[in-house]
Amino acid sequence: MRLPEWVKTKSYTEIHNTKRILRTYRLSTVCEEARCPNIGECYSKPAATFLILGSKCTRNCGFCSVESSAPGSLDHEEPTRVAMAAREMGLSYLIITSVTRDDLPDGGAEHFAATVHAVRKHIPHAKIEVLVPDFKGNIDSIMKVLQSGPDVFGHNVETVPRLYPTVRPQADYLRSLEVLRHAKGIAPQIHTKSGLMIGLGETFDEVIEVLEDLREKKCDFVTIGQYLRPSKMNLPIVEYVRPETFEKLRLIALDMGFSYAASAPLVRSSLHAESAFEFESERHVRI
Repeated sequence: MRLPEWVKTKSYTEIHNTKRILRTYRLSTVCEEARCPNIGECYSKPAATFLILGSKCTRNCGFCSVESSAPGSLDHEEPTRVAMAAREMGLSYLIITSVTRDDLPDGGAEHFAATVHAVRKHIPHAKIEVLVPDFKGNIDSIMKVLQSGPDVFGHNVETVPRLYPTVRPQADYLRSLEVLRHAKGIAPQIHTKSGLMIGLGETFDEVIEVLEDLREKKCDFVTIGQYLRPSKMNLPIVEYVRPETFEKLRLIALDMGFSYAASAPLVRSSLHAESAFEFESERHVRI
């Protein structure tokens, strides 16, 4: 299918310094590893979503271009390098995500916590959002990340339950919902967040049902974006969803009670992520 105008991105030229800093500290970002279409915009700000626990994933999701293979050993200096790179980039809001590490007993939760602590040490006033895997539903791992004190705890459901066998064959929809439920129950003061892609063959009603499920788990923030095929090895696009449909979903999500909803073709979990936190903070001030 031809790429419609509403999913075409602008060209950005001032991105080299961001890349230089990332290379200096030997860091990966989901922006590059997952071939995000917004990389030019984010790197030009600068902004980046740090990918920890290596760049090789133990799962093989149909939508994702991150390499799936046996991961290497943990790099215990990585948390400090993330913090130092973020400080050099001048970040006041940063996102920490990871590959899925089913090979580790805690799924990498301790490494997440160490990275949050390192950022707090080097950039005390920074706001931190974590976007975690499902940790196989391990409550101790979820708690370990939350006890490190992130401002936002994110876990993406990614798609509707009917499509999980194709889109996320090693994941489980109900387990992902439980991750969000446990997070809110353990630390109700921390904002929870989830996101999903559309254009993979889901119906409008199925998306609404996912939104209802997320709200039932008291999820605070939600993002909805168009699935864009990162490579020919990934799942094909079934439909380019029109902007007006995204806007309709955004308004429905807000009516359901989400504190913040971002829904547009190029929306991703990490794009303008600070907007949700700032919006919620301002809302509480007004109240």
